[in-house]
Amino acid sequence: MSLFGYTRAGQEPGAPRPPSPLLWIALIALIAGLLVLAFAWLAGWIGRDRVTAQAFTDSIEATGPPHPGFRRAHTKGVCVSGSFQGTPEGVALSSARVFAQRQVPVLGRLSIGGGDPHGPDANARVRSMALQLVSDDGQEWRTAMNSFPFFAVPTAEAFLEQTRAGIPDPATGKPDPAKMAAVLEKYPSARAFQQWAKTAPWSNSWANTAYNGVNSFRFTAADGRSRDVRWSMRPQAEFVEMTADQRAQAGLDYLADEFQQRLAQGPVRWDMWVTIAEEGDPVDDPSQVWPMQRRQVKVGTLSLAAMQPQADGACRDLNYDPLILPSGIAGSGDPILAARSAVYSQSFNRREREIANGTGAAATGKEGAK
Repeated sequence: MSLFGYTRAGQEPGAPRPPSPLLWIALIALIAGLLVLAFAWLAGWIGRDRVTAQAFTDSIEATGPPHPGFRRAHTKGVCVSGSFQGTPEGVALSSARVFAQRQVPVLGRLSIGGGDPHGPDANARVRSMALQLVSDDGQEWRTAMNSFPFFAVPTAEAFLEQTRAGIPDPATGKPDPAKMAAVLEKYPSARAFQQWAKTAPWSNSWANTAYNGVNSFRFTAADGRSRDVRWSMRPQAEFVEMTADQRAQAGLDYLADEFQQRLAQGPVRWDMWVTIAEEGDPVDDPSQVWPMQRRQVKVGTLSLAAMQPQADGACRDLNYDPLILPSGIAGSGDPILAARSAVYSQSFNRREREIANGTGAAATGKEGAK
């Protein structure tokens, strides 16, 4: 019996009333709204201060003029190829097949820092090496390393803050010095990085530059033992310093031209070393250098034998996501590592769309795409 003395047709007296259709409509609308909000949140359309891949990539793009079809950072580079040969010491540290296989094919990229695909090679303070190793069990290892020995800031939030400080002021066309000064004041590691950039000697070649994976990773051996490590590529070529006068007189594509001349004489090689962390080392902070006395192990040798322009080279359409890893190697909890992976993906998707819709440099036939 209802309050008005009757029941609905087919409904027994005292039975619970079915929910109102309006209630179902409201519930569906609420769920749909939450899904829309979640999608907008992940896409970066709301919560502008959130550290998202979109926010990062937007900020990187805002630091300079657009170059559709190119990588957003480390824009200028060349494709390289060769092989990697692991060591028994590498096998003892990680079960990854790349250390046990006699030779692993490598597809890589050598590049310079900055977002100008046509900038002068010799003026770039940061030089970079990215590699893809594919072992005979089909697993991939991708890594992206840089010539600096540590990262400038400790967190993804600080990384975004630093990037935004480099965006030019529309009134002056240059970054606001006060914003960058605030970043330097806030983060001691940023000041240390600036000091490195000012004082560290410049190598005169990609070939005699050391490249550091400043993020931490975890090696797991076949016996199940795990260790936190950082790796670096140390050149077999002798270091030669490049003076300021030499940089000023160098050609636009100096590094690429010089590297091609070296390859004409034979493969260029680096030894891969890993540093093993000990208890208490800052595994998740790439802005902190581990103590020099930590154990270091040579795990392999990289040999590069060929170079191609990136406009039509095999590395052009490859995303060197540092979290594409084989069994036996895993990422750490380093937030910068996760941020790099997400931003690389965002940048890759954008430039692929630009090339596909005809606005990218690769689609127009311009040299150096991506």
